[in-house]
Amino acid sequence: MAALMKNQVFSCFVFYGVLLVMKMYIIAIITGQVRLRKKAFANPEDTLRHGGLQYHRQDPYVERCRRAHINDIENILPFLFLGAIYSMTGPGLAVARLHFLIFFLARVLHSVAYLFALQAPTRSLAYIVAQIPCISMALQILMAVWQYA
Repeated sequence: MAALMKNQVFSCFVFYGVLLVMKMYIIAIITGQVRLRKKAFANPEDTLRHGGLQYHRQDPYVERCRRAHINDIENILPFLFLGAIYSMTGPGLAVARLHFLIFFLARVLHSVAYLFALQAPTRSLAYIVAQIPCISMALQILMAVWQYA
């Protein structure tokens, strides 16, 4: 593990990967807090503890938070896979850091746009910008694998 962490590109990837996972946890905590504040619980057993079965319901803002979290899962998990493999293909540190930074910033903007219902197309553009480094990494991984196949 120590040898792997000496790889500057992999270390940079780990830094941004951990920040992204922390961001996912923050969105999950926000979702839970909004559920409590809005008294909108997904499970009947939770409602009994917080006022009764009438709170077994959906709330539009809770659902917005949930969708932001689900979108993170759908996009950050593939990034973690691609970034780890990409880091092992020997890219330059500056280019790799740019890939990781662009993805990170775009995903943060995407979450902010989702949670605060920012005007369209902010969220869509953030999503597209985050896909660019992922596609780039995927293509570079495929090219590197093709050389050894």
